[in-house]
Amino acid sequence: MLQSGFSVAVASYLLIRMDHRLEELTLAVIRLGSVIEGKESN
Repeated sequence: MLQSGFSVAVASYLLIRMDHRLEELTLAVIRLGSVIEGKESN
């Protein structure tokens, strides 16, 4: 029981930390798409 609780705690911690990084990555991809669209129209 203790081991599964520890596993859940570690997984939760990692998901919370990764959530912020995934949001930053999403914004970077959106910005990159905007830059690419701007260069294609020139």
